Amino acid sequence: MKAYSFPQLQEQYLEEILPNGLRIRVIPKPEFAKTYSIIAVNYGSVDTHFQLDGVPCVTPDGVAHYLEHKLFDMPDGNVMQQFSSMGGSPNAFTGYTMTAYYVEATERWEDNLRLLLRYVSTPYFTEESVEKERGIIAQEIRMYEDSADSRIYENLFRALYDHHPVRVPIAGTVESIQAITAETLHQCYRAFYTPSNMMLCVAGPVDAERVAAIARETTPAAGSPAARPDYGPPEALTGHRQRVEERMEVAMPTFTVAFKCEAEPGGRDTMAREILGDMAAELLAGESTPLYHRLYEEGLIDSSFSVGYESVKGLGMLSASGDSRDPDAVVRAILDEADRIAREGADPALFSRLLRSGYGRRIRELDSFENICYRMCQSCFAGEEYYQFPACCRALSQEQAEAMLREAVVPERSAVSLIYPKKG
Repeated sequence: MKAYSFPQLQEQYLEEILPNGLRIRVIPKPEFAKTYSIIAVNYGSVDTHFQLDGVPCVTPDGVAHYLEHKLFDMPDGNVMQQFSSMGGSPNAFTGYTMTAYYVEATERWEDNLRLLLRYVSTPYFTEESVEKERGIIAQEIRMYEDSADSRIYENLFRALYDHHPVRVPIAGTVESIQAITAETLHQCYRAFYTPSNMMLCVAGPVDAERVAAIARETTPAAGSPAARPDYGPPEALTGHRQRVEERMEVAMPTFTVAFKCEAEPGGRDTMAREILGDMAAELLAGESTPLYHRLYEEGLIDSSFSVGYESVKGLGMLSASGDSRDPDAVVRAILDEADRIAREGADPALFSRLLRSGYGRRIRELDSFENICYRMCQSCFAGEEYYQFPACCRALSQEQAEAMLREAVVPERSAVSLIYPKKG
């Protein structure tokens, strides 16, 4: 395996790409007891339109999440009990752009890794088992629909974007999953669960050569090209709808306001844009800013308020969210502050502090195996190197952050999602 070292971070990993295309990265942590293994697929909820073998395919919303559920079934039963007998703690998640399966273990890491790779490499879907799962997933979807935290973002994406599949909830809808069959799952598995579209990352006190050997033994001998997703034409920079309101069982109004940014560049510029976006958001209304302090002192925001930057397959947005007795006043204040920064500029000392704080936060994240492995897979699928974030931070300038605020944080690029308490 080839070793890659990053002396500034005191980090390293070993990498090998198997003949079937599976990329393996091992992060040695000999001083720890826990091993964390994750196998990620470059396939998420937004990948509903794609070309497979030159043929256009359209699948129901929610297939990626449904597939994640069903992969835990094996011909010899559900794998959860097998992991439990070996001291492994497994789980999985589906996001907009990635599906991942992982297991934590402090003993028998080889057996746990072997089982993880075996079940992800064994698609076993029957019409009976798929039908049985439908009610479970429908129940999960209804739970999300009853959650204000979920609803406010789902409503936001539908308001901000016109046609991109990020508008659809990750799990789909109760209606859309009715069209999912065993054949659908097999089709999407064949389209995206090919080793060249996957990555295995293991962190802990493990032998890298043993990791590679287990992967060679338990994954397919050969791979095939992954399907090519289609997200439709580029989104306009203006918001689709500027406001969505709903009433739910909440104690006080909650809101999220987002601003469309220029399309994500992809490749090695993705991380730089993410760091720039986070810094611009913090410069506008982070906890250290005068705006945050003023809104807090006036009782317009509380500790739930946060700002940040998110990107999904070519999309980017700056956002602010939280609870407030007067969400519209907070949104107006954010727009006014962005306009002021555009005219007068931000405090250089504040920018310098925020940059150091952001860098320190990313350094602290290196203490988490889960975060390192997730970020490693996410960055690799984007075509970049996760451990290069120090160079991205060094290259970032205050002028870049101010330019992003000047261009993006304007009314015509915005959408607001609000949830008010039910009347009475």
